[in-house]
Amino acid sequence: MATPQPDGQQDRPNLIGRRVLICRPEPEASRLAEAFRAAGAECRTMPLLVREPLPETPEQRTLLQELDNFSHVIAVSPFAANLLLDHIDNWWPQIPLGLQWYGVGSGTSSVFARHGLKARQPKQGWTSEALLELPSLQSLAGDKVLLARGEQGRELIRQTLEQRGAKVSVMPLYRRAQPYYPPEQVDEIFGDFRPEVVIALSGETLNNLNALAPDYHASLHRILVVVPAERVARQAEESGFQNLMVPDGLDDQNLVISVASTLAAKR
Repeated sequence: MATPQPDGQQDRPNLIGRRVLICRPEPEASRLAEAFRAAGAECRTMPLLVREPLPETPEQRTLLQELDNFSHVIAVSPFAANLLLDHIDNWWPQIPLGLQWYGVGSGTSSVFARHGLKARQPKQGWTSEALLELPSLQSLAGDKVLLARGEQGRELIRQTLEQRGAKVSVMPLYRRAQPYYPPEQVDEIFGDFRPEVVIALSGETLNNLNALAPDYHASLHRILVVVPAERVARQAEESGFQNLMVPDGLDDQNLVISVASTLAAKR
């Protein structure tokens, strides 16, 4: 007979004894690891992307000084939003009024919210595709859009908004790089720890994961890999991954709940 759980415990995610490897950049990796550990999981972090802020350029300074001329400001990630706001603080004692703010994903929008800015985001979905469905981004003839992102990023937002008539200024704020891990650390993670779940929330992270552990592809391609969207899932399948999951949301709690539900269903 199952042991009755206290009131409020029945619906809590249960990952006791499950082994989870988190490949997000820091500090998100450590924060997410705490959420998984709270559900009972054994967790390791192995960031497969590092982000390096870029120095401010004359072109960026011009865009920042002309911020009040823009109609829309979009950040593609929480990291981009934080860097953008830091730069704005250097030039504007008060953020100009009349701007429409957008965040790809709830985490990005919450960065703006902490600065008193109400960011628009889709009611459902957390991808660039979902953001582009917003009514306020449909008819943009002559509108100026500032797009804060990494040095190398998807061109979907810029290209789509330009097709809709917008004048898009891209502001690269950081570069991404693949960190180095010595072979003995790779062996310890994939040979000794042997994760049952890997969190890889970007296509670039997935590529780096595949390149990192070629000796473990046979097992790695069978374990549960969490990816951010169907687009990345298709990319993963082409790379040999066989057990993929797109979660119900990319915030920490949704990731934990989605993983727990998927593993429970596979028992």
